[in-house]
Amino acid sequence: MPVIGLTGSIASGKSFVTKILKELGARIIDADVIARQIVEPGTVGWQQIKEAFGEEVLNPDLTVSRKKLADIVFPDRARMRKLNEITHPIIIQNIKEEINRFRMAAGEPTRVLVVDAPLLIETGLHELVDEVWVVDIPEELQIRRLMERDGLTREQALDRIGSQMPAAEKKKYADVVIDNSGDFSATRKTVEDLWKQHLTKSGVETVGKQETQF
Repeated sequence: MPVIGLTGSIASGKSFVTKILKELGARIIDADVIARQIVEPGTVGWQQIKEAFGEEVLNPDLTVSRKKLADIVFPDRARMRKLNEITHPIIIQNIKEEINRFRMAAGEPTRVLVVDAPLLIETGLHELVDEVWVVDIPEELQIRRLMERDGLTREQALDRIGSQMPAAEKKKYADVVIDNSGDFSATRKTVEDLWKQHLTKSGVETVGKQETQF
């Protein structure tokens, strides 16, 4: 029962790849979903965020405003580290438990588990999976997509991109690199082809718009 770690820089299209894999039958662990769950009102994560960043990061219903929090931490590396110190250990523990449950399950030898995590490598979760798949796009396309998606200025987009591990560094850990610089149909075909042949080749494979390279 293979476990695939799926990652990619912000606005690379990782969520779209996850959606396709889910449609194909993969079970998904979404780190972003877990990240939201662990800061719901009344949780330990929520309490620590409120103490560290103040009640101004809360919505009227007391949920954490991801936008307000992002506006605070992305321009400030020290505050970003503080947020990570609060959330990462809880997220990692949750994912470890889910992976262990999956590996111990019997009767589904062909099922695939995908760990969808933007910080898969930075948090060491890549060491728990069988393969690392990285979704990649050129930087200028990434900036444009991020600006359009989140209504950001170029400077704000660059702040968010700069807060993460560079894409070139992520690719050093990859078993498969998915080029998502084409349209949705091209990416879908790429992922479907990978699904049919997944875990049958060795080396680092770049698939998608570019030629396959080893």
